[in-house]
Amino acid sequence: MTKLNIKNNEVAFYAVGGLGEIGKNMYCVQFQDEIVIIDCGVLFPEDELLGVDYVIQNYDYLVENKDKIKAIFITHGHEDHIGGLPFFLQKVNVPIYAGPFAMSLIKGKLDEKHLLRDAELHEVNEFDTVHFKKLWVSFFRTTHSIPDTLGVAVHTPQGTIVQTGDFKFDLTPVGNLPAPNFQQMAKLGEDGVLLLTSDSTNAERPQFTKSERWVDIHIRRIFERIKGRIIFASFASNVYRLREASDAAVKQGRKIAVFGRSMENAIAAGQALGYLKIPEDSLIDPNEINSYPPEQVMIMCTGSQGEPMAALSRIANGTHRQISIQPGDTVVFSSNPIPGNTTSVNALINKLEEGGAEVIHGYVNNIHTSGHGGQIDEELMLRLMKPKFFAPVHGEYRMQKIHTKLAELTGVPRENSFILANGDVLALTKDTCRIADHIDSMGDVYIDGRDVDDAVGSPEIRERRLLSEEGVVTAIAVVDLKDFQIVAGPDIVSRGFVYMHESQELIKAANHEVFWAILNTFKNHKKVDRRAINRTIVSRLQRLLYERTGRRPVIIPMVTILNANSQPKSDDHDEHPKNEHRAHRSRSNHRKHKLAPKEAVGAK
Repeated sequence: MTKLNIKNNEVAFYAVGGLGEIGKNMYCVQFQDEIVIIDCGVLFPEDELLGVDYVIQNYDYLVENKDKIKAIFITHGHEDHIGGLPFFLQKVNVPIYAGPFAMSLIKGKLDEKHLLRDAELHEVNEFDTVHFKKLWVSFFRTTHSIPDTLGVAVHTPQGTIVQTGDFKFDLTPVGNLPAPNFQQMAKLGEDGVLLLTSDSTNAERPQFTKSERWVDIHIRRIFERIKGRIIFASFASNVYRLREASDAAVKQGRKIAVFGRSMENAIAAGQALGYLKIPEDSLIDPNEINSYPPEQVMIMCTGSQGEPMAALSRIANGTHRQISIQPGDTVVFSSNPIPGNTTSVNALINKLEEGGAEVIHGYVNNIHTSGHGGQIDEELMLRLMKPKFFAPVHGEYRMQKIHTKLAELTGVPRENSFILANGDVLALTKDTCRIADHIDSMGDVYIDGRDVDDAVGSPEIRERRLLSEEGVVTAIAVVDLKDFQIVAGPDIVSRGFVYMHESQELIKAANHEVFWAILNTFKNHKKVDRRAINRTIVSRLQRLLYERTGRRPVIIPMVTILNANSQPKSDDHDEHPKNEHRAHRSRSNHRKHKLAPKEAVGAK
């Protein structure tokens, strides 16, 4: 079992994910034999991670120390904070504590993976406390772009460690929902915060993030001037934005149809918890859309990030079963592209415009505001908490660096701020803080599927990238090892490397190279097997193709072996110089079956 290199009286803080990146949030506080986990999210893959559905944390350390884990505490219900729970619970089943809206989303996730029945779930609010033998946990209310967001305070024998979660200070939330609880935060600060770990996402923005009510006003104004059908695309979890859009649509007498499973789940949860107030007669079945005039319909859908399988992309591409773009439609993107999605979002906007729709998007139309606080919000949090030590989280390195400078401006000494990486272990006492260890296992795990066992490693990712960039060449042959003959082939098939009909000269040369690679294997090996043949084919073909094209495609030999167990013993090879004879017979057989390199390639 891996143990931390810290003293018995020290409290450890470390991140399994969420440092140097935006996503995959998972933070741990450990004191002796107790571990408290905060959040368990996923990271959505960048374009170069071909075929990967999710990036999750490596849980090995926590699995090894599972008997120490007391619970997971969830700050809010976004995917980068709860999306990893189904994967983690397949490894370690521990209690989960979350606010009402996050808990509703978590239940749906676990039910989908057949994990709900065995899960231990506890719903909490801002005034609850949870006690263990040596640690205890309290909460404080913040605001974000999703309801029921909570900061988490872990109280240890050495002092209090605070994790803010994602936050901004929205003083005028929509729907008369609660504002941030300044009193709770100030009380924590007065009692003493040993370590503050705080959201760094918008550390580069020198401003106070605008209120959601500001967006509400502009959405209403935009809706008032739209005469045709409205297609409203947003993050499904941004219930505030869904409320603003649905309230504006209902006020205009529009019927609302919902597309996208995550959108349906979010609206159902929002309605059940009272965050959405859509009249029952205003919600219509998607099949009823064409029963109403365009000016009486609003469609709420997923796909604001250009996801290819989301509802909006299928609508734009004409592959949706129930709806297509019509002239006069107005598509409202009430979100900004997250890093890595800009190209796909722009392509989607162009496709919608080509289909005849008007598209409204971006900050320029005042229909989006961030859920993360800018520099003024971050400075205010630091002033309220007054931490002795500070570690910025949830952000890339440059954001963490700026955040430490803000901490210094608000009174935290420069030497008391720590820019950590995933796996770094911060060891704390009442008066000291140091980077004491690093957990090497805390890297990325790529999920290609639905379960934690559907993981692929870096070699597979590199191979996929190589396939996408260089293509693949397959060399096919049938070989008889009894008589050392090429019975059929060789044939060359190119996919994504060169177009075969336009590269006959290269294909013929490759075919010829494979032919002689097999014969040379017969001649030079005392014990010929598929591995030896494949190795020679790959080596010679790689050299030829790189010399001719400057590219290195993936080469896949597909050699069928006949009479693999019929070779003479190796001492026969030593006593009888038959290799030359066998090679000659192979060449003779090749002519006999009309499979000489030139003729074989010509047949292709």
